[in-house]
Amino acid sequence: MAKPQEKVSFGQRLKQIGMVFRFTAKQDKWFAPLTAAAVLIPLALTVVAVLAWGWLWLPIGILLTLLAVLIVLNLRSNKAMMNAAEGQPGAAAQIMESMRGDWRVTPAVSSTTQMDMVHLVVGRPGVILLAEGNPQRVRGLLGQEKRRLAKVIGSAPLHDYVIGQGDGELPVRKLRMTLMRLPRSLSPKDVNALDKRLKALTARPQMPKGAVPKNMRPPRGAFRQTRGR
Repeated sequence: MAKPQEKVSFGQRLKQIGMVFRFTAKQDKWFAPLTAAAVLIPLALTVVAVLAWGWLWLPIGILLTLLAVLIVLNLRSNKAMMNAAEGQPGAAAQIMESMRGDWRVTPAVSSTTQMDMVHLVVGRPGVILLAEGNPQRVRGLLGQEKRRLAKVIGSAPLHDYVIGQGDGELPVRKLRMTLMRLPRSLSPKDVNALDKRLKALTARPQMPKGAVPKNMRPPRGAFRQTRGR
């Protein structure tokens, strides 16, 4: 059963916002000037409104100021996170797992010891393969995965991307927008059915728990005979 989400207290929420502020300010040189503008401009307009039409505009101005700061924080923090994720192994899977919507992400369904990996994503656009690592090596991994998945996905669309900065590659900062623009070819019911088939394909067999069945046990004395050879 899925665990219920833990409620975040007001103090924890403020702490999280503070962490995002510090991270964004460190990564983005424009964040501080834009935040200052988001505070000063609405406050200046609020002062004018209060002098002209009364104190009723003070709470409205404060709310507009907070809204402007949150908008700047959201936009610039997303950009800062994308810049920080550039070139980091597994960044594409992390971004997909944080996206809104019904995206079924299986990180590193195929990988190498050189940190090349292919992530599997199932969603309304169909099946998506995201490759990270050396372009030459990951293209071979992509080909293997496409041949393997072709056996079970049927007529579902199959999209594949190599994450990177080279020709024909998809920058990680454009990943969200690119996938959101894909046509929704599958219904939620189709996504569930396809996800189950792919999980059965990618699942690794596990040893059964409990005692070993009698018909699978080696005969008595087999180990002694082996040692005696």
